Amino acid sequence: MLRLFLTTFALIFVAELGDKTQLAALALAGKERAPLAPWVIFVASALALTCTSAIAVGAGAFLARTVPAHVIRWISGLLFVAAGAWILIRGQ
Repeated sequence: MLRLFLTTFALIFVAELGDKTQLAALALAGKERAPLAPWVIFVASALALTCTSAIAVGAGAFLARTVPAHVIRWISGLLFVAAGAWILIRGQ
């Protein structure tokens, strides 16, 4: 369990570095001047990330129980290919 915890923490930590969520929190913290504002922003953003993670974990657990793994792999692979094609087409 410790390995699962550390792997999950490291993966999410690296994935979240410098994303839109952090930039939004940075902008809010830079804008607000109230002494407790940084703590309010921290708690609100941490709670928001916790809620979105709970939704993702619940959805993933539900899918794992109801959809065969090979179907999930195919669908996710197709979505990644479609996203890549969309980026290539729109980038021109």
